[in-house]
Amino acid sequence: MEAIIAKSGNKAELRQARELLKKMGIDSKIITEEEMEDLGMAVLMREADRSEYVEEEDIMRMLDEK
Repeated sequence: MEAIIAKSGNKAELRQARELLKKMGIDSKIITEEEMEDLGMAVLMREADRSEYVEEEDIMRMLDEK
């Protein structure tokens, strides 16, 4: 299974997109900013090089850049 993530600051656009997806028979979910951050952290953890230690400040700096 694959997914599309779309971000908009306009709630009306998100509602329209969700309605279109529903008409097409595609499940969708609107997530919060915090949930987006959690997804980003999960991706970083999955891609992480676990062979060396990384300082928390370095991780936070990387997150702030995105």
